[in-house]
Amino acid sequence: MPFDLNNLLKTGGELAQAAKDTATDLAQRGKRQLDLAGAQNRLAKAQRQLGALVYSLVRTGEENRPLIQKYVDAIARVEAEIDALRAEGGGAVPASGKTCPQCGAEVEEDALFCEACGAQL
Repeated sequence: MPFDLNNLLKTGGELAQAAKDTATDLAQRGKRQLDLAGAQNRLAKAQRQLGALVYSLVRTGEENRPLIQKYVDAIARVEAEIDALRAEGGGAVPASGKTCPQCGAEVEEDALFCEACGAQL
């Protein structure tokens, strides 16, 4: 059986390209997961701020619809970003459709606290 250097080089090149493609794909998935976690954290923060604002306004008997609408619009933008990131991930949405905004763990639809990190939902 003769030694075919060209075939060996070709196979080695194909294997190296496959490894490079896999590493690139893993890096992109990791970045997408980080982006998703960051967006989920921003969403949780905006929701907490909106809740605190509404509570404060109700408690003092004041109204400030423009400010409330500003928070609602910001939340809608972050939710759209999260949906887009999940769509890029190809099935990254959990079966229940609900994740913890702090750690990203899948949680029951009616859960009040995350079982993974204890965050209030």
